[in-house]
Amino acid sequence: MIGIIDYGAGNISSVIHACGRVGEDAESFSDPSLAVGYDRLILPGVGSFRMAMEQLNDLGWPEAIRAHVKSCKPFLGICLGMQLLFDESEEDGPTPGLGFISGKVEILQTKAPHRIPHVGWNSLNSTQTHPIMEGVKDQIDFYFVHSYQCVPVSDENVLATCDHGGKFVASVAKGSVVGMQFHPEKSQPAGLRILQNFAEWNGKC
Repeated sequence: MIGIIDYGAGNISSVIHACGRVGEDAESFSDPSLAVGYDRLILPGVGSFRMAMEQLNDLGWPEAIRAHVKSCKPFLGICLGMQLLFDESEEDGPTPGLGFISGKVEILQTKAPHRIPHVGWNSLNSTQTHPIMEGVKDQIDFYFVHSYQCVPVSDENVLATCDHGGKFVASVAKGSVVGMQFHPEKSQPAGLRILQNFAEWNGKC
């Protein structure tokens, strides 16, 4: 069973629907103490980094999330959920994140005629193989909505990049943790394949 973390800052219904389309049971839950009962967790996210972290902290999520990751169970962060995996964000002033991946989140750097926020379809350039990307061809388009980008300390954590008037990190991984800046639940067949891979992944690579 896939647990979708409901902390008031994510597009829950679309993620549950997408999981159902690939034949996987998924449900949202808002009590961190229940996290231990799920084989894998998804952290969706929309809005600002600071507000999301405040809500996670107020509700007691970080401890439950860290326990899940420490047990080597698969964990997926989507959009803002990927950014929350990092040490810190500059959005609305410096704000500590969950700290699973070393690095920071900063404003997306782009050049005209490209605009911020980056909204729409854009293709990925894979930088390494990973079970979560199995069967997903390079240069396939995925759906993005974001104004900030993740900047990992190590390129070893980068799974794929994208270009929007400048290259940025589109997907990351470390241990049993993966993150997608794009929305797999809105990215048609390729996005559904990623969710299916996540549902079948044992957290190792």
